[in-house]
Amino acid sequence: MMKSRHFGIHDKIRVAVVGGGIGRGHLTAYRALPDMFDVAAVCDIDLARATSLAEAFAVPNVAGSLDDLCRMDELDVIDICTPSHLHAAHTMQVLTAGKHAICEKPVAGSLAALDRLAEVEVRSGRRVMPIFNYRFGAGAQKLRHLIAAGIAGRAYLGTIEVAWRRRADYYAVPWRGHWQTELGGSLTTHAIHFLDLLTYLLGPVRSVFARTTTLVNPIETEDCASVSLEMANGALASVSVTLGSSVEISRQRYCFANLVAESNLAPYDKNTSEPWQFVADTPELKARMDATLASVAPGPEGFVGQFAHFGEALHSDTELPVTLADARRAVELLTALYASARTRTVVNLPIGPEHPLYGGWLP
Repeated sequence: MMKSRHFGIHDKIRVAVVGGGIGRGHLTAYRALPDMFDVAAVCDIDLARATSLAEAFAVPNVAGSLDDLCRMDELDVIDICTPSHLHAAHTMQVLTAGKHAICEKPVAGSLAALDRLAEVEVRSGRRVMPIFNYRFGAGAQKLRHLIAAGIAGRAYLGTIEVAWRRRADYYAVPWRGHWQTELGGSLTTHAIHFLDLLTYLLGPVRSVFARTTTLVNPIETEDCASVSLEMANGALASVSVTLGSSVEISRQRYCFANLVAESNLAPYDKNTSEPWQFVADTPELKARMDATLASVAPGPEGFVGQFAHFGEALHSDTELPVTLADARRAVELLTALYASARTRTVVNLPIGPEHPLYGGWLP
């Protein structure tokens, strides 16, 4: 096991970003945290794109391969924003090179790969933070706080709508829309943030029934899905997803014994930001809820929020804000959903090594 560099209170964390697509959003977030992070390098197999990003964000070094980054001794963290099918192998390579890893979703295309990655993480002495930046919106954080404080009461029902639009130009990127490279469609690439939020807020899933289809674009993977879930605490939930909505919205609504919480209708990560509506069941409960919400001071949101908590965890040597265990829950749920959609049966969780799709859900 390699020993991690100890970060003093004023030490900046030296990070490199590999992948110039969603990586641009990560670079923007690091720029908002200049006292915590020093972006030392940008990497992309398209050197022209990497150079352009480096110039735009004043990054001193450009690399054309992950191998080059892994040889840079001065790096503490490599942030992986490559195509989905490369995530697990790239994360393992980063850990083996003695660096912490941040990885975009999905971290892996199977429970087997995630379990192997967790073993490598332990042996390496480094840590992996999966990206679930939607958690850090102020609205979602307020609901999380109300639940933790016991104000919400028993969960009854959760409903989530993900109605976005993806056209032919989106799938012109060669790795998108194919099982082998994107690992999945609307569930894996788009709704995964909301599947994570569902378990983040309501806890583990007991069973699922899913229907998936491809209606919007001529692609291999699903672009519409309808999902019914039973949570371990007895609550019910439903998730509907389409990439064919001319009006892009996201909606979350949660009914508890003591209150109802409803998100705004903004798509993408802004859906977990303000405004959220919280309606208590009685005047007495409203007073308690308002007092509890008044004590909540949500921090920065989105990527900025997640990276800020990551930096604090490295400096204090405490648990990361999102862990491989969180990624595993998301991948376990995806495994169950694809299994249900193909067999047209209810699938129970947890899923272990004996399950036919433990090694992956690709057709």
